[in-house]
Amino acid sequence: MVEFLKKMTEWVLDKEEQAASNCRVDLKDVQKQIDLILEKRQKLQKECEENLKELDHILDRLEKIKEKELSCKR
Repeated sequence: MVEFLKKMTEWVLDKEEQAASNCRVDLKDVQKQIDLILEKRQKLQKECEENLKELDHILDRLEKIKEKELSCKR
């Protein structure tokens, strides 16, 4: 399904690009789309950064657990 959506998006963008080449695109609509994509991108970036921080925290804790266990074996 994701691949289908990617192909459809590319098709729509190709059509928009062709229309822009013929000066048949509403600049306000394009700017709305740009703003929407930038907003989604910013939201996803924030979400990814939060998830990475959480994964780093878990990784740090696991490394500490590993160190403690290794010290027991000495």
